[in-house]
Amino acid sequence: MIHYAVVIPAYNEAATIRDIAARALKICTQVIVVDDGSVDGTARALDGLAVQLLRNERNLGKAASLWRGAQAALTSGVDVVVTLDGDGQHAPEDIPRLMVAAQQNPGSIVIGARLADRSAIPKRRYLANRAAVFWLSWACGQRLDDSQSGFRVYPAVLFRELVVPHDRSRSFVFESEILIEAARRGHRCVMVPIAAFYPRAMRASHFRPVLDIVRITRMVAWKLLSRGLYLQGLYRAFFQQRQR
Repeated sequence: MIHYAVVIPAYNEAATIRDIAARALKICTQVIVVDDGSVDGTARALDGLAVQLLRNERNLGKAASLWRGAQAALTSGVDVVVTLDGDGQHAPEDIPRLMVAAQQNPGSIVIGARLADRSAIPKRRYLANRAAVFWLSWACGQRLDDSQSGFRVYPAVLFRELVVPHDRSRSFVFESEILIEAARRGHRCVMVPIAAFYPRAMRASHFRPVLDIVRITRMVAWKLLSRGLYLQGLYRAFFQQRQR
């Protein structure tokens, strides 16, 4: 049986975090919430819940929160780390489905791909996701259906062995860069279709479609250039798999 912990980064998620954390606790007894310098009472919303609450004194960005939460999970000897967002977009009830895929594909990163109802995804988010999918698929040498989903299962070894920048400027770059670095070490990605939810209480996304996609694209371009454009990866992602 796989030992895992759930890590939830949270920045100004007072409206949704208690519900998400409580539902996650029904699935997993070890839930770690990283309050990233929230100013709306996110931490207070968790009063009375048996979660491990970590607090950043100031806003450090999603990457730093994910990294801190994962490192805390490692201290308990987990085999994998499950991450999901605290804004209500992901259903904790889908965790068992991702864990089945993790058991069937040891060493792989499992991504909850928001494919069940694409019409439910805001248009700007969908277009930004499609742009990122192309570049990330090329750099990873594998077609990725959803490269920006934060609902994932990571092998714990990645957080022990990889050193991926996670400062504030890499807030939304981190989740893309770790896929590339993992792929270079032989870890593939497995997609599990999930529904994406956008509740009325959900705050506006912290993801900035233009700026963050530019940052992600710049990072990917550097990774590709450092490998001589890695045309083999482009072939594997968009041609080889179609021929199978």
